[in-house]
Parts: sequence; C-alpha cells; structure tokens
Amino acid sequence: MTDTSHAGANITVLLAILTLSAVTMLWLLWHFPVTTALATVAILVGLGVSARLARLTDSETTDLEHGEQSF
Repeated sequence: MTDTSHAGANITVLLAILTLSAVTMLWLLWHFPVTTALATVAILVGLGVSARLARLTDSETTDLEHGEQSF
C-alpha cells in the first residue's frame, strides 16, 4: 500500500513540475517573445548537436567492442 501512495506522490510531483515549467514558458513567451524564441531555438540546437555528438561517440565505441582497432 505504501508503494502505491509513493508512486502516486511521484506522479503528482512530476505533473506539478511539468505544469510549472509550462506556465513559466508561457509567461516568458508572453512578456519577452523574441528573447524567449531565440533562447528556445538556441537550446534546441544545442540539444541537437549534443545528440549528434553522442551518436558519433557511441558508434565508435560499438566498433571497438567488435574487435576493430582504431588508429
């Protein structure tokens, strides 16, 4: 029974954090539209570059695990 209430509390906290994040983003977009849009684009580009770099480094590790040597 405590596991169920603990899971329910975790879901409630997650929903509260997501709601607060969404409200904050909407408030920023309403008051500072250009700055918020530029910051959002910059963050998304940074995440895209990070994902691409992670994929590149992951594939190199996979190649080395299969017995290939890197020079």
